[in-house]
Amino acid sequence: MNANDRTPADLLRSALAADPGRPLVTFYDDATGERVELSVATFANWVAKTANLLQGDLAAEPGDRVALLLPAHWQTAVWLLACSSVGVVADVGGDPASADLVVSGPDSLDAARACSGERVALALRPLGGRFPQAPDGFADYAVEVPGQGDRFAPYAPVGADEAALVVDGVELSGAEVVARARADAGRLGVGPGRILSGLSYGDWEGLSSGLYAALASGGSVVLCRNLDQVAEGVLEKRVVDERVSVTVR
Repeated sequence: MNANDRTPADLLRSALAADPGRPLVTFYDDATGERVELSVATFANWVAKTANLLQGDLAAEPGDRVALLLPAHWQTAVWLLACSSVGVVADVGGDPASADLVVSGPDSLDAARACSGERVALALRPLGGRFPQAPDGFADYAVEVPGQGDRFAPYAPVGADEAALVVDGVELSGAEVVARARADAGRLGVGPGRILSGLSYGDWEGLSSGLYAALASGGSVVLCRNLDQVAEGVLEKRVVDERVSVTVR
């Protein structure tokens, strides 16, 4: 990756410039049997649309805080990079009552209602499907995002030293996220290979192994949700089929 990249959004731009067609995020849900593979270009398109939704329709500004109440999921990865693109702070598992906006999965809607700002709900259904009926008081992400623009430009430059992520109660700038991710990639020996992660996105280790370390090293991630429900022998086959070089669970 480009040594001058200083934010997660920079890392994605470099990945897009280097090889837009290669896989970036492959997602499995072992409770439903879902598998989704997103190339760099497809992932970046989702990020651009989400960033446009965030900056435009939701009127988020640099420095605003977005409480992300989401599990380890490919759409969560999209939101993390969209937040970095706009310059808002992604507060993972943060308190909705103190956030400017909240983004919730289907299992955390009651807690998300404590946010007095904009609320977005993700159904987390296969293929990015919408809710059968949008939750009261929430915008349905799957309804709102398709019509957004495929290219994104922030209203103001995003500073690498500005707050970008809150996880484990620690606030990190964009530059600190990138530095940590690069260090983790080196420690894990990911390189340009594939890392399979069965960890949650609730802490730095899960976020890094399930997204940032792969992005920082020019690699890709196989993100597995509900890995505890996988049948015997399936994981070993997946490691071979997906050409995984590092497994973290």
